[in-house]
Amino acid sequence: MATVFILIAVVAFIVLATARFKLHPFLTLLLASFLLSFASGLPIGEIAKTISDGFGGILGYIGLVIVLGTIIGVVLEKSGAAVTMAEAVIKVLGPRFPTLTVSIIGYLVSIPVFCDSGYVILNSLKQSLANRMRVSSVAMSVALATGLYATHTFVPPTPGPIAAAGNLGLESSLGLVIGVGLLVSAFAALAGLLWANRFKHEQPDGEGAEELVEQAEEFELMKQRYGVLPSTFNAFAPIFIPILLICLGSIANLPAELVGKGDFYQVINFLGQPLNALIIGLFLSFNLIKGANKLEQFSGYIGSGLVSAAPILLITGAGGAFGAVIKATEVGNYLGVTLSGLGIGIFMPFIVSAALKSAQGSSTVALVTTSALVAPMLGDIGLGSEMGRVLTVMAIGAGAMTVSHANDSFFWVVTQFSKMSVPQAYRAQTMATLVQGITGMAVTYILTLVLL
Repeated sequence: MATVFILIAVVAFIVLATARFKLHPFLTLLLASFLLSFASGLPIGEIAKTISDGFGGILGYIGLVIVLGTIIGVVLEKSGAAVTMAEAVIKVLGPRFPTLTVSIIGYLVSIPVFCDSGYVILNSLKQSLANRMRVSSVAMSVALATGLYATHTFVPPTPGPIAAAGNLGLESSLGLVIGVGLLVSAFAALAGLLWANRFKHEQPDGEGAEELVEQAEEFELMKQRYGVLPSTFNAFAPIFIPILLICLGSIANLPAELVGKGDFYQVINFLGQPLNALIIGLFLSFNLIKGANKLEQFSGYIGSGLVSAAPILLITGAGGAFGAVIKATEVGNYLGVTLSGLGIGIFMPFIVSAALKSAQGSSTVALVTTSALVAPMLGDIGLGSEMGRVLTVMAIGAGAMTVSHANDSFFWVVTQFSKMSVPQAYRAQTMATLVQGITGMAVTYILTLVLL
């Protein structure tokens, strides 16, 4: 029982430090690792090595993947590729289903681009469509935000799901994580879309709502600033070709040996390894850059990507250190045995992740911390298989959506750009993320009944 209280106290420290005192998650998780080490009686001589090994271990096989995915997202953002992707969806769906159109746009764009950045980039396009199709700006805003949010928490190469997969030992099974993530996130996006449609006849009531017409006009100006936009193929290629290669690599490594073990397998296996696939994606993104000084621009984008990736890498590494301490102290095994008697199974990582998300606001921190926390106990609660761990990533991702409110930067991005008042944003955006999280968890639970 004392072991459980120690772990609860450490998790409470993480929540209090990040939510109340605004301490950076990297330092918080690092301090939590030391606190848990001392409180659990880990030999003093082993503490530093355990933490260092855990930090380096997770980054050793997932760090470069996070960096490359982040850089590709920056290139897509800066080159106007995200706008090309959006316009491609509009051409396919036309003006008949405006909220569905922006939801799909968000769903696709947020795979490589952070949901906050994606919303900022697509906001003027969203408002232009809302004005042109005479649809409520509130409904369009929530549909776009929930589409972005769905893939942000479920689908690699977004850093949060990648880090969670790494903590759960799935670095060689990212194709499977992507495939299941695309399925679960589709249901979450649909749930967000249906909630958004409840507000089709409601207009923003926040300060500056009259500026929305100006926002719509900004879309054409934004397109002009980009100059000639990338082609549809070039815009989609840097992210969807790597995803295809990763998925093919996972298929090639199935026990059924669908492609044999010859030269063709060797090629597919090499190209399908996440690091190799994303290197290819990085080179494909070079085609998006215009002008005479392409290499200089490309180097600048890489620099921006490294700056964006640095805090995520540190948080991920600190999460790995926290997970290593849990394994070394046997806290995870004890808790796993205790929880297995309760019979909550896949709901346990969802509850922990949702509590962390709602308390401190960051989906990435919730994904990293929860995955590190639950990794040692998965075997005891019946989720130790490869598919069990994949579905655990989905459960954690569903929790990391639940809920986005005032302590989440994405909430304020959506609120400020859509000109909703805070009470209206709670009814529209926050409740939408609650519906999404519950839906994602329900789909994940159904998958456990079918696949485990």
